[in-house]
This record gives sequence, C-alpha cells and structure tokens, in this order.
Amino acid sequence: MIGRAEPVAPGAVSAAACAHCGARLAPGQDRFCCTGCEGAHALVAGLGLASFYGRQATEAGTLRPEAMAAGLDLAPFAETMKDGTQRLELVVSGLTCGACVWLVEQALAAEPNVLSARASLSARRLTVTWRGAAARANDLVALLARLGFRVAPWSPACLRATEDAEGRELTRALGIAAFGSMNIMLVSVAVWVGTDMGPALRHGLHWLAALIGMPVVLIAGLPFYKSAWAAIRAGRPSMDLAISLGVLATALMSLSETIYNGPYTWFDGATMLLALLLAGRVFDRAARRRARQSVAELLALQEGIVTRLLADGRSEAIPAERAAAGDRILVAAGERLRLDGVAAAPALLDAAATTGESVPRSFEAGAALPAGAVNMGAAFTMTVTAAAKDGSLAAMARLLERAEQAKGRFVAVADRAARYYVPVVHAVAAVTFAVWWGVLDAPWQVALVNAVCVLLITCPCALALAVPAVQVVSVGALFRRGVLVTSATALERLATADLAVLDKTGTLTEGRPVLIPEGQDPEAVARAAAMARASRHPLAQALARACPEAPAADGVREIPGQGLERGDARLGSPIFCGLGPSADGMTLVFRDGAAEPVVFRFADRMRDDAPAAVTALRELGLDAELLSGDGEGAVSAVAWQAGIPDWRAGADPVTKQARIAALKEAGRRPLMVGDGINDAAALAAAHVSASPAGATDLAQTASDLVLQREGLGALPAAIRIARRAQAIARENIGLSLVYNVFAVPLAVAGLVTPLVAAAVMASSSIVVVLNALRAAKE
Repeated sequence: MIGRAEPVAPGAVSAAACAHCGARLAPGQDRFCCTGCEGAHALVAGLGLASFYGRQATEAGTLRPEAMAAGLDLAPFAETMKDGTQRLELVVSGLTCGACVWLVEQALAAEPNVLSARASLSARRLTVTWRGAAARANDLVALLARLGFRVAPWSPACLRATEDAEGRELTRALGIAAFGSMNIMLVSVAVWVGTDMGPALRHGLHWLAALIGMPVVLIAGLPFYKSAWAAIRAGRPSMDLAISLGVLATALMSLSETIYNGPYTWFDGATMLLALLLAGRVFDRAARRRARQSVAELLALQEGIVTRLLADGRSEAIPAERAAAGDRILVAAGERLRLDGVAAAPALLDAAATTGESVPRSFEAGAALPAGAVNMGAAFTMTVTAAAKDGSLAAMARLLERAEQAKGRFVAVADRAARYYVPVVHAVAAVTFAVWWGVLDAPWQVALVNAVCVLLITCPCALALAVPAVQVVSVGALFRRGVLVTSATALERLATADLAVLDKTGTLTEGRPVLIPEGQDPEAVARAAAMARASRHPLAQALARACPEAPAADGVREIPGQGLERGDARLGSPIFCGLGPSADGMTLVFRDGAAEPVVFRFADRMRDDAPAAVTALRELGLDAELLSGDGEGAVSAVAWQAGIPDWRAGADPVTKQARIAALKEAGRRPLMVGDGINDAAALAAAHVSASPAGATDLAQTASDLVLQREGLGALPAAIRIARRAQAIARENIGLSLVYNVFAVPLAVAGLVTPLVAAAVMASSSIVVVLNALRAAKE
C-alpha cells in the first residue's frame, strides 16, 4: 500500500507507529503514515468507536485494503437498485465457520429496514440490501466492527489480501502452539514415567511446564479469544467462546495446581488442544479454498493489463479494471480478453476457460466477444461494451457465489440446528460440572475437566459446514463442466426431476436455420430482413443473415411466440400473418399491408449430441417430451431423430406454460429446457429449468441452470452431480448428528479427556469438508 513501511506486531504500537494501521512512521511523519489513515482515524473517533483499535490487528496490510485508502466511508460503494433499495457488497475478514456466517447474517437482519444479508463462507463475500439512504452503509459496517469483523468493499484483490492475512495469523498461532506443546510434552513424559520422583522435582517440572504453557495458551489462542470477546461485547456468544472457556479453564486449573503443588496439571492437554484446533481450522481453510477455486479462477481471468488505443493514435497499458465501456482495446495474438467487447475485425477465440468448448470459435466483425477467451488468431481491436465489474465474468462470479451461499432446504435445516448450539452446549457443560461436583462428590478439578470436554467436543462447525461445503463444491464442479448454476435450490430440484421437457429450435437443433431460396422477390426479402434484425428468434436471424446488406428497421415491435410488427407490415408465423397453420414449423411469412404474403422456408440441423443426451436422460430415469411451437412436420422429424416418442407441435408460450402446470398437477417434476423468449414462462413454471448456450437473455434469466457449452451433453452430467451432492449432503448431516449423539454422552460421563475432545471435534469438521469434496465427481 502507498506510504507503508515495516509492520508492527499487534500490541506493539508506539509513538513511532501509525495511530491507525500500526505501520512504522518514516522520518518527518507525525502520528499517521498517510492521509488515508489520518482520515480513517478521524472518522472512527468521530463515531465513538475508539475501541476499534484495541480489537483490530495492526499488521500493515491487514487493517484496511487499498480500497479503503481514502477513508472509511462506504456509502459511495452502495449500489442503488431499480426498486430504490441499496445494495452493498463487502469482503469480510474473520469468517471462520458456519456459526460466524449465521451471526453476521442475523445481526444485520435484526437492523431496521435491512431486507437481506447473505454471507458466503467460501468467498468471504457479504451482500446486504436495505431501504433508505446509502449512508446507512457506515452504520452497518460499524455493527460488524463491534462484532469483531473487519470489512472492505469487495474486490478480488481485497479478498486475496484478507485471505493471506488470516492465513498468516492462523499459521503463526499453529506454529507457536505446536512448538510449545511438544516441549511441554517432554516435561510431562518425565512426570508420567518418574516413579521414584520426589514432590520437589515434580513441583519444579510443573513450574517449567507452566512457564512454557501459559505464554503459549495466551498467544496461540488469540484467534479464538478475540472472536469470543467481540461476540460477548455484541451480546451474541459464538462457538469460539466455548473453545476459549475450555482452553483457559484448563490452563488456569493447571496453574492453580502448580501453585498449590497438586499432583496433576494439564498444560500438555491445553497446548495440544490449541494445536489441534488450529490445525483443524488451517486444514479446513485449505479444503474450502480448493472448493471455491472456481470463483477465484473466474475472477482472475479479468485481472491484468490491457492496451487501450487513444484518439491520437497512441496506446497505453492500463489495468483491466480501469477500462470503461467505449474504450478501444488492442488484443494481441495469444492474449486473453479481460473485458467484454465488440470485434472490429474477424477473430478466432478459444473460450474454453468459461464455456469448456475444446474447439476455437470464429467471430465475425461486429460480433460480441466474451471476456476470458484467448485470441488464437491475428491481433485485432475491439470496443469495450462493459467495465470489468459489470462484465460477463463478474456476472458469472456473482451467480456462482449466489448459488453457493443461497439457502436451500438442507441448508435451512442445518442453520436451525446450529443456532441452538451456544445456549444448549453451555447449559450441558454447566449441568455436567454441577452433577460431578455436587452430586457425585468429585473433586472440582475432575468436574471442571469433564465440563471442559463437553464444551470442546460439541462443535456446530461440522453441522454448519455439512451442506454449504457440498453446495460450494458442486457448483464449482458444474461450472468447470460448463454448467452455470443460478438458483438457490437448483441442485436440490434438479436431483429430483423425473421428466425432461425439451424445446426444439436452438435446444435439440443447432438453432441456426438456413433460408431455402425459392425465387422470392429480392425487394421483399430485403424489407423482411430489415425487420428480422430486431429479433433473436432463430428463423429471424437466419433471414437477416441471408440478406446482410439490409439495414435494421426502426419501430419494430416483437410479440412473443407470434412475430414482428411494424406499422401494417408483419413478419412471423403463418397464423400471425393471416394464413392458415403450417405443417412445417420452419416457416416465416412476410406480409406488408395488402400485398401478397411472401413465405420463407428454412432448414435446421440436429445437434450432434442431442440423441445421446436424450438416451442418457432416459438412463437416469427421466422420460423425455418434445414441446415446440413449430409445425407438426418439423417437430415429428426431430422427435424421431432424437428418439423422443412424445411430442407436441404448435405450442405457443401459454400452451407451454399450461403443459408444465398440468405435469406438475399430475405429480411429475419436469425439467424444462428451452432457449427462446417463448420458453421463458415455461422455464419459470417448471420444477427446474435449464437453457442452452446461445439462449436469449430472458430465457437464461428464467432458468436455474445455464449450459455454457454448445449442445446438451453437460445436462446428464449435471443431474448426476446434483444427485450425488444431495446424497453427500444427507451423509454429512447424518455424520454430524451421529457424532454429537455419541460424543456428548461420553464427555458428560467423564470418558473423554480435553485432548481427545479437541482431536475429535477438529477431525469432525475436516471429515465433513473432505466428504463434501467427493461431490465434484460424477
């Protein structure tokens, strides 16, 4: 960061350190290392949050990322939505488990006028929406600060900085705990095997263990203590409170025994306990980092330097995030497109990174180019159509994260179970202590050890991670296979689908029909092609391609499922243009007022993988049905080629929606696959829906899944992954419940030591996450 120097360790801030971030001051600097820190310090003081500096890490680079250099005012980062609400996206430092996510979401949801708060454990991303002024963002951030979480406007670079800082803190604490526990274990072994050891020598070894153990407990446990203290101040106890109580109680009890020369101490257990807990947290982070790799890889595609062409003919290298819509960018041979744009010349691009297509695609001049693709041909220029934050890569990343953090049925069950953890487990621990000490007349040390075991062995992490971990892994695995999940409960619903309802044009067929020349009047063809440019319907696009010199007509209105209208001129289905129904759906009719109608006929080609995809769906137990708006001739031919016995022709948008509703009333769970505007209503009404590559924006918006690759081959694979994910989610919930059912009684009965409790608790979370990683396989 600008103006940063050598960092100072937390708690070591002196007169030579920045009063805000803790960096050492350069000669001539007074109190602050930069103007950004000075402004941030003044704002925090003005808000009455001086205690902020007592809870936040002061290591340079961890207190505030680059986005915060101008101060702490987050109001400008709030986005005003179409309905007038405000939305703010933040990166949150300090999210360690599902309980933390629940705490953040519940604290924000309790605020007046806050409509929703959704935190992603995998991406550390928090999205908050509220009614009111954008300045409310600062109040919400202040609440998170009181809970002990550090936030900043979300960006990929900021996320990586936060991840690095948290990872370093945990790794450092783990190193201290492991080193201390190993040394204390040497002392403890000497006490255990010293059969002829006198009380004086044993007392001396206990003091040696205390001199090593107490600093280790106090320093290595800071990640837990800070989180627990912040939760107490906010009045919302967290899981880390139970861990902190268990570790500190064990250490203080051991210190008491050392002072009074008791026969036993548990410094070895307390330090090893911390080492195991920290190791579990480090490994858990590593597993989740692998699970969220899809989002990270996607966002990395838009980072880098681009060459912007200036009006005077010069060029300049700028970061991709600084490019704006309308800029002209030079794309060199072999260079990756960091931004969406429109080609000024033909281009050959490899889009495998985002669509999974193995073969490069050719793009004509004027065609839209996808960000993330690699230029496989000669250098060309393009005009940027969207800034990085508004482009297709950012949109896909948001959809992935929305699917990862969305709360389906299983997630809701796990959330409800995890939220009762803190009060229940503390009550069970208190009862355990009271029974052992007051009823069974055991020494208070024994009663306390058993209560500590209850605190440590009952952890909601495994239950809280049981389903979100599976969801993160599954969404990432589907994305790598070219399937973008856009809905909260899509995987759950996809796993239970029992019938596939398929559109024809653009779904089973390539959707690129070709006009069959039949001696039409060239002037009529040109007028019809000019109107056709206003539509994305495959037949209209084919007509436009057949007459490329025809300019686009103004004032054209599209009527979904029927055709185009411009004054007295109509272009669309035979019925829309006043003729009788056509047996061949590959037909457009152009009628200009009272003139004789002109009929255009087209031919379309079946997708190569369509029959195999239909067969694979049938093997998965899904019946197939073809539902198309085309004529009987074209529909029956495609149904025969694809191996679909049931088909319906001449279906308009209302008919398609009604058919889906009828299937659902009959107890079926239809998977609707369509690509056009006329399919949108049916897609939205289906049990679950998908749209293929090249579908209209409306169809993709209404779909739960978007197939990024050409063809339907990814759809059967998506169903297999969804079914596997639901099975693993059930397994994880079962493992978590069984673990607690068996572990808690053992701890209450005094059959578990604190060390064993920590090992079992840490391993339960790791087992759940590792089991979730299996969801990536088909």
